[in-house]
Amino acid sequence: MKKAANAAIVLVTAPSLKVARDLAAAALHARLVACANLIQGVESHYWWQGKLERGLETLILFKTTRSRLAPLEKLVLAKHPYDTPEFLVLQPTAGSERYLDWINDSVQDRRAQARK
Repeated sequence: MKKAANAAIVLVTAPSLKVARDLAAAALHARLVACANLIQGVESHYWWQGKLERGLETLILFKTTRSRLAPLEKLVLAKHPYDTPEFLVLQPTAGSERYLDWINDSVQDRRAQARK
């Protein structure tokens, strides 16, 4: 077990599986996340514009690093169809050393590494 000081989990809900897949693909191709888990059939109940609402959504769990949070948020805000999309960051305290290393390695920009 290793301290997860650099790792982050980001929660984002989407109105459909297609939107969730598009957001996941964009984040992965931009190397902003190592992994995106899509959980269909989440029933959300919430306040919106003074009214109690509910709907079915797909929850995305993005695994990333703290240094990639700002560009990931920018991507989600730009590509998400909601006016106010969920973007909540959870900070894991610890995890498997190999898994944490894999997250870190996966979000590295290979072109930047090649220039070094």
